[in-house]
Amino acid sequence: MTDRDNSNPDDLMEDSPEQLVDSADLDQLQEEQTEQEQEVQKLQLDLRAEARGACERHVTVTIPREDIDRYLDREYSELVRTAQVPGFRPGRAPRKLIEHRFRKQVSTQVKYALVADALQQIIGEKRLVAIGEPELEVDALELPNEGPFVFEFDVEVRPEFELPNWKGLKIRRPEREVLREDVEQALKRLLAERGTLAPVDSPAQEGDYVTANLTFKHGERTIRVLRDQSFPIRDRLTFHDAEIVGLKSLLLGVRAGETRSAKATIASSAGDESLRGQMVDVEIEVLEVKKLELPEITPELLSELGGFELEADLRDAVKESLEERVRYEQRKAAREQITELLTASADWELPPRLLARQSRRELERAVLDMQSAGFSDEEIKARVNFLRRNIEWSTARALKEHFILERIAEEEKIEADPDDYEEEIRRIAARLGEPPRRVRARLEKSESMDVLRNQIIERKVVDKILEHAQFEPVPFEFPQPQEAALDAAVCHEEPDIPEAKPGPGEPAPAGRPETPLPRI
Repeated sequence: MTDRDNSNPDDLMEDSPEQLVDSADLDQLQEEQTEQEQEVQKLQLDLRAEARGACERHVTVTIPREDIDRYLDREYSELVRTAQVPGFRPGRAPRKLIEHRFRKQVSTQVKYALVADALQQIIGEKRLVAIGEPELEVDALELPNEGPFVFEFDVEVRPEFELPNWKGLKIRRPEREVLREDVEQALKRLLAERGTLAPVDSPAQEGDYVTANLTFKHGERTIRVLRDQSFPIRDRLTFHDAEIVGLKSLLLGVRAGETRSAKATIASSAGDESLRGQMVDVEIEVLEVKKLELPEITPELLSELGGFELEADLRDAVKESLEERVRYEQRKAAREQITELLTASADWELPPRLLARQSRRELERAVLDMQSAGFSDEEIKARVNFLRRNIEWSTARALKEHFILERIAEEEKIEADPDDYEEEIRRIAARLGEPPRRVRARLEKSESMDVLRNQIIERKVVDKILEHAQFEPVPFEFPQPQEAALDAAVCHEEPDIPEAKPGPGEPAPAGRPETPLPRI
């Protein structure tokens, strides 16, 4: 036997480095190729899903031993190359020593990798269409030394249902030509958003505003006091969780310093369960009566409103906005009818937790949709208050509609393109008078791009449905404002949501929308 035959591997490295470098390179290439093959190799999953409601599943996942061993082998092979073990150069420690020394660490890494890859594979193969994150504590799981790896979790999923026939629906479509008087009224409403409120000594007249303290009582108990609230005199005054009806007839003729009494109806979604659906007393202490003074149309105002050079350009833009409003009403009417027809058989019950989470997203979606359609801040605020007061009904309806439209989008291969995002953001930016990049940055920061995506896809699906629909034209009148809305709750304060800009004399709301529901 020669001296070389008795030498150890470390001596070989010193005697013939060039030869061993080439061999090491070859080994590395082979290992990397093996790793790539392992990465694309699917897990042999056994998946069992037990229905616990239309949108709830209890899932049991079984990963066979051969997959566990494959993942373990991959981790140990990597460690053999890179692990720092006392007494051995990197890459020279025996594998059995590596396995013994790093068993706990590798088991943990493999456990997390198996769970993550299993969930990703389940989603990719659409064996479950999840609409929420699974309830799974990975830290509490143990990777077995023998046999398969079994773990369980609960998850909310899209309900399974037969897609209703959506082609050939009969739709009533509102139609109207935008007239000069429509433009004049809309221009006044636009200028009113930049108007000033001036106190007057005369009795309140139609079109005036009041500033008042509002005291809400249930019996002898004071529920809430809202101070220095300014609002126009309208038939209804709405809050997040209540409304006062018949306020216009009550306040016409009132003077500063006088008090009026009214009744408010508390919504069924109010925070105080004992007051839901109850009538409470409201004392309205009028502090001031104000008239709205419209600003003059100056070059500065034209520039502020959208970079217009001439008043005629502004009027053309207002007309275009009204025409977009007609199109919005057509889409809204069509969508309501589509929803009614498509969800007629959707009698599935939705989990309360899902409704609670999605309620905020429904508010966000409504705000974005109305902003892009050119609604005034006052109209948006009124709509948001309506949705707040009827949040459970409106959210359940919107979710069922979303599930059906999403299924149609999948079958028709409808997706949101980058140009769709740009167009939606451009519309919202034009409505808010802000640069599109600022609107995009705000949406991305608040993680509302997912809401925007759903809005785009749903709109494209509705357009697809309308391509196959039969229409019956019906006359449309632009609605006159009958409601004043305050950004306040009677029973308790609620978390901030994206709100419209404040009206004349009102403070700006604070906060930003909550992070949307994550999807796995």
